[in-house]
Amino acid sequence: MNGHFLHASTLAARPVAAPRYPFEEAFGLRPAPARALDRGMGEAVGRRTVFRPSDHESFGTVASRVAAGNTSLLACVDERETQQLRNAIATGALLTSGRHLQHGDEDQPGRNMEVFTNCATAICSFAKFYLLLNGSGVGRAYDDELCIVDWAQAPNLHFVLGKDHPDYPHDRAGLLHFGLEMQILPWGTLLDAFDADMEAQVGSFLNQFVHTSMPAQPNALVHVIEDSREGWAKAVEMIEAMAFQGAEGRSLVLDFSRIRCAGSPIAGMQGRPASGPISLLRGLLNVRVHVIEPARNNGMPKWEQALRVDHYLSVEVQVGGARRAARMATKSWRDTEVLRFIRAKEEGGLWTANHSVMVDQEFWQCVNDPAQVGPLAEHARAVFAEATRCAWINGEPGFINGDKLEDNRTGSARRKPMHADGRDFRSSRYQATHAAALLAELAGCAAEAHFPVTTNPCGEITLHVTGGYCVIGDFAPLLACPVPLEDVTPGDLPLELAQAWDARVRDSVRLGVRFLLRANRMDALYAQEVARTNRIGIGPTGLHEWAWLRFGLGFKDMLDEKRAASFWKVVHQLSCIAKAEANAYAQDMGAERPVTVTTVKPAGTTSKLFGLTEGAHLPARRQYLRWVQFKGVRREDGVWENGTDPLLSTYEAKGYPVRSLRSFPGMSIVGFPTVPLIQRLGMGERVLTAPEATPEEQFRWLELLEKYWIGAEQGNQVSYTLKIYTDRHDLENFRAMVAKYQPGVRCCAVLPSRADSDLGYEYLPEEEVSAGRFAAITAGIADEKVREVVDWAHLQCASGVCPV
Repeated sequence: MNGHFLHASTLAARPVAAPRYPFEEAFGLRPAPARALDRGMGEAVGRRTVFRPSDHESFGTVASRVAAGNTSLLACVDERETQQLRNAIATGALLTSGRHLQHGDEDQPGRNMEVFTNCATAICSFAKFYLLLNGSGVGRAYDDELCIVDWAQAPNLHFVLGKDHPDYPHDRAGLLHFGLEMQILPWGTLLDAFDADMEAQVGSFLNQFVHTSMPAQPNALVHVIEDSREGWAKAVEMIEAMAFQGAEGRSLVLDFSRIRCAGSPIAGMQGRPASGPISLLRGLLNVRVHVIEPARNNGMPKWEQALRVDHYLSVEVQVGGARRAARMATKSWRDTEVLRFIRAKEEGGLWTANHSVMVDQEFWQCVNDPAQVGPLAEHARAVFAEATRCAWINGEPGFINGDKLEDNRTGSARRKPMHADGRDFRSSRYQATHAAALLAELAGCAAEAHFPVTTNPCGEITLHVTGGYCVIGDFAPLLACPVPLEDVTPGDLPLELAQAWDARVRDSVRLGVRFLLRANRMDALYAQEVARTNRIGIGPTGLHEWAWLRFGLGFKDMLDEKRAASFWKVVHQLSCIAKAEANAYAQDMGAERPVTVTTVKPAGTTSKLFGLTEGAHLPARRQYLRWVQFKGVRREDGVWENGTDPLLSTYEAKGYPVRSLRSFPGMSIVGFPTVPLIQRLGMGERVLTAPEATPEEQFRWLELLEKYWIGAEQGNQVSYTLKIYTDRHDLENFRAMVAKYQPGVRCCAVLPSRADSDLGYEYLPEEEVSAGRFAAITAGIADEKVREVVDWAHLQCASGVCPV
């Protein structure tokens, strides 16, 4: 693949070898009935993120369009494989990932790969912003040697929004809305409380920062922002490139007037409402006020400038109000200001990224061996002490073993070819025009960097710091069961059933690998890096349910390699099948051997569709109330305010717990009783929740998954959040545990936590309740079908990979 990019027209031109049929056709060639989504949460996730309301979809129709879209990425569509793929998805055995279920259809060959990639990295703010706008989770390394833009040298920014734009404030209601959106007024301010002083304050702000026509600025560069993801990113690219060039004395006028008004449907996002120009204007104004001006006046290190620019832009990455800005921020432990980075999260404000310190074997030797002396050893111990102190308080930063990332899984990162003409950042939709010189300079920096790789936000994918992708997906071996789950006796299956079930699991893995490799043929910004590494990541979810029903094993049983030999043997066989299929299919397509194949991702969205445990994680709770936000507040007389979501009174009348929030004015929450599937499989007391498993047991679990599923070659990592409960371990025990176990695994987020009631939050998305209280609440609800409208941000947080 020597061209700058691939797009749909070139796919048909590339020869592909005659397809092999590795499948046992265990799913059959006739349309299989679609598995019903889990009542309540699963149905809600389906409606919120998967189903297209205009098409009145079911999960079966979702499976059909996703399979058709994916197989159409090849010139010759294989109808037999399309049907097999459709059946695997419909039954839940192959869950792909949420974005594939959302976006996959017959138009996929003409779309950009960024929409389908869960995981990415970026080395510039504009690149990171563009990827986030497309829905990717993005990692970025903020090492001193990789942050070379001085935002103090950015041009003077001026903003224009025409008075004829629908979002320009034309009356008091518009001014109130503008004041709330620009964070001038307290959130929740009502129109009848919007007094003359407030109105004057908002009006003064508007006149000061937003022009209605082009301001008279000598030698100003004028840029009209196009109404697209590419248009938004191009505006940031111009600012960042000019800062790199040292344009402090120049002026850049940004015109927002072409951006569609807030609430307009976005065709590429299934009609979800657009954020409008005020969102982007707010983000760029925050960059100007909180980064550029302080950097000029008081000084600010370049890495911190970049970190804060990325934060303010990430806040504005919204699709219909749904938060889609997952980020990883890493910094080398060797950097002199890493202690400042460690404390940045504790000091507040920077909430859009997971922060981690990049470490290596030398770091752990300094921490664990008192014989290590000298300034570097002292620095390492200071970093460890401060990082664990901050993590003990708020869960961050974590540690990433950077030296374990730089191996065959990176695709020889230090030999990555880079070019000075911007071809490494170019697709049919977006070309880096202004920032080509910046990208080339950064490529040289990365070639000499101590850590040339970093990870995606959840930590399971290793990617080059200059930019890369990994398309990932889940298979659910439990859901490959060919008979109803209630008909299975755990660990005691008839031979014929066991063989049929195992064949379906093998086919789901093979189909999933091929599914992901076809996605790598899409038009991509990092097309050359995709061609070089061809990386994918397929992993299991619902492991605990499968181990119980298929093998009769609970969590503690699986930690005994001898007792669980049959389970781990099958896991290893599936890993070998995945890698063999990936290598063979890549060869069929004339593509590179994938540098990564196996992974375990958090699987938050896909697992919730069917009530499964998520990825490698233990169930968090046995039963709980799932609290969901709705717009509306009750007056003192008990009557709901005008504008309240009518579902609030409906749920209240049916007996659901309902209460208004103080910390989110104008919002109320409804509690939905939820029982995870693992509680319904007859395990009884053998169900083990995360709080009940010891840290040692969970680290052992990760070691076994790395050994049997990830493997020594072509493996990514396991994304896992291990909670350390502060009522059982103090800070010193926490430090000892991290120092002992963290060096031995590739990836693990260690999160100190307390009981829900001690955390100090007004509410958490999930509240564990006793069995007796749960039964009482459920008995008081008169509703045969538990249905809910779910806030996406809370669904993300439920997986444990984003901050509350």
